[in-house]
Amino acid sequence: MIADRIRQARLAAGLTLAALGERVGVSHTAIQKYEKGLLTPSSAQLLKIARACGIRTEYFFRTHTVELLQPEFRKLSSFGKRAQDALKRKVVAEVEKHVALLGAFPESPLPAFAPPQGLPERVESLDAIEAFSDQVRNAWQLGMNPIADLTDTLEAFGLLVIVIDENNPKFSGLTATARTDDGREYSVAVVSKLWPGDRQRFTLAHELGHLLLAGRLADDLDEEKACDRFAGAFLAPRVAVIHLLGQRRHALEWQELYVLKHEFGLSMSGWLARAKQCGVIDDAAYLSMIKRFSAKGWRKNEPGDPVPQEHPRLFDQLVYRALAEHYISESKAAELLGIPMMRFYKERQLESSDAFAHQ
Repeated sequence: MIADRIRQARLAAGLTLAALGERVGVSHTAIQKYEKGLLTPSSAQLLKIARACGIRTEYFFRTHTVELLQPEFRKLSSFGKRAQDALKRKVVAEVEKHVALLGAFPESPLPAFAPPQGLPERVESLDAIEAFSDQVRNAWQLGMNPIADLTDTLEAFGLLVIVIDENNPKFSGLTATARTDDGREYSVAVVSKLWPGDRQRFTLAHELGHLLLAGRLADDLDEEKACDRFAGAFLAPRVAVIHLLGQRRHALEWQELYVLKHEFGLSMSGWLARAKQCGVIDDAAYLSMIKRFSAKGWRKNEPGDPVPQEHPRLFDQLVYRALAEHYISESKAAELLGIPMMRFYKERQLESSDAFAHQ
């Protein structure tokens, strides 16, 4: 088990045998023997391997293994197989922590993720996705107001949300089913830590669309376009768009799009698209505005303050809940949170500024 985890950690960190050996102070042949189980590293060497790979030593001793089934990437075509494999290993490492935590409870504190009951079996057009999205919101009792914290909302319905530390701008998101070695399965949605909050939120809503629309789309509908439409409608429902922008408009002001961006966590370009999709502006007005939008360079970087990034908080809360109920030890809690014991003691007693930064 340790041998395989050393290999997985090295590959996830993007290190060659020689590069890891240099950081640990051994030959690449020694690293190769560690990975094949022919040689066992000392505790000091294992600590160096962990530091070189950016992980904690506890990773090497986890008891449950996780397999990602049918991962679906939202990426550029140039995000190749090697990059995908490295990312999947990072995701597996994060999911293993969630599995270890949830397995510590006598009964899972989260429901199994499932589409709401009563959704239509067939979606025949992009416009029909508006009503589909409204049904999802109604079933989950979200109303038609902005969703303040999308990550916590989705996790409350059993979806494991991973904000992964991935600096490659060619990657946006991922959905998969994670299966443990004891047969448990979890639906997983992954977004990159690299992006601002509005892009993360749209990606999460897009990934949710893949999970909910799977097997329901008419044959002539493009799945990516359908999930984009769902993401926009889920974040900014039609009734809210018309209420805030009006039934019909000849043009929109940049400032009102900026305000709505921060109220709903949907980008200014996303609001332009929603205005067209909901019939508030016609195609000509949309094309005119999007050309001016692009000319200002806003397609790459929108003006003003970015929307705050998504920060999953439910995991941390469940760690402390498990600790309070004596399901896990202090050392296990610190391991799951990925912090040293001294910092954990301070945060537990609210003696560290980091304890408040997580809120």
